[in-house]
Amino acid sequence: MKIAFTTLGCKLNYAETSTYERGFVAAGWEVVPWSSKADVYLVNTCAVTETAEKKSRNYIRRAHKTAPAARIIVTGCYAELRREEIEKIEGVWRVYGASEKSKILEDNTESYIFGAYSTGERTRSFLKVQDGCNNFCAYCTVPYARGRSRNIPICECVKMAREIAAAGVKEVVLTGVNTGDFGRTTGESFLDLLKALNEVDGIERFRISSIEPNLITPEIVDWIASGTKFQPHFHIPLQSGSDTLLRRVGRRYDTELFASRIDYIRKAMERPGGPKVFFGIDVIVGLPGETEELFQETYTFLKERIKPAFIHVFPYSRRPGTKAAEWKDQVKESVKAQRVAALEELCKELHAEFVSANKGIREKVLWESSVKGGLMGGYTGNYIRLEKPFDAALVNTLEEVEI
Repeated sequence: MKIAFTTLGCKLNYAETSTYERGFVAAGWEVVPWSSKADVYLVNTCAVTETAEKKSRNYIRRAHKTAPAARIIVTGCYAELRREEIEKIEGVWRVYGASEKSKILEDNTESYIFGAYSTGERTRSFLKVQDGCNNFCAYCTVPYARGRSRNIPICECVKMAREIAAAGVKEVVLTGVNTGDFGRTTGESFLDLLKALNEVDGIERFRISSIEPNLITPEIVDWIASGTKFQPHFHIPLQSGSDTLLRRVGRRYDTELFASRIDYIRKAMERPGGPKVFFGIDVIVGLPGETEELFQETYTFLKERIKPAFIHVFPYSRRPGTKAAEWKDQVKESVKAQRVAALEELCKELHAEFVSANKGIREKVLWESSVKGGLMGGYTGNYIRLEKPFDAALVNTLEEVEI
């Protein structure tokens, strides 16, 4: 039996698809490319925007066109939110929502979360440790699509990390919907998880893919800064630099708390002559009620107060079923586009400043196998990408270099 996979959306989805793939291979299936004819197609969907939903539908229809007799399995966030809509698409055989994913691989109707990690990259793996969210921010469908916050026990996370290490992978990125909320299910703490993973032999670097500013506590920062495998690289969602908008959409912090956490991390982890901390910041532009004045508050907060290394910019997407979708003061798409462009330009400036501030500093690079124009690339611990002439002996090794 042949099966093909495709994934849309976040790193969490990619970790889950890799886990499905390993399960089917272990059961004797042959995995074939998405464009090939298969007996079964599995589409792991996304619903974060209207565009993501449209892409998900297109992939389902493309699979049916490639192999009209094939069975199509649909899972992911779009599957949870729009089950009836998906079931009407020709070729769809089964739809698995948030609470049913484990049944794709095993007949276990009680399981509400399953462990997952990505494979395929030789140097890096994404390890799912948490799923779901209890925050119900006004603009977001995630709590409806992925369910309430829940986590995998630390012992299971460590077991998967050891499997990753056994495959020769050197770097693990911890993923979740609300990663720092780890412990809701098991009564364990996120810091306990980090400490347990830090002891796994063979993994040389860990990163935290995304963590809410109110959940990255001074205790966690101090431990990371004490000399661990966790890198000076943080992905922290801001969403807006306007306290007016943060309050309106139900975020659990204000700009002062956000800035104070950034300051604390920099003070704890940066040393003269050492690497600067990489901050990747998520920002949504065009939230309902975002006037030009409120947008400028976000722009100024990023440019003058936070100065991150990278800004992940997203235009607000009106999602049916959320509070914000009902608000009357929606922002025009043309205005959103202008604001996205302004922040993307600021991102270029800030990233160039970050790289410049690290010039002359010695850092370790994990070299990857990708070859482009005779070069190989890799990332420093603080996520600066460097290149050098390809050397097969250096693939998947750490080398100290001067930035």
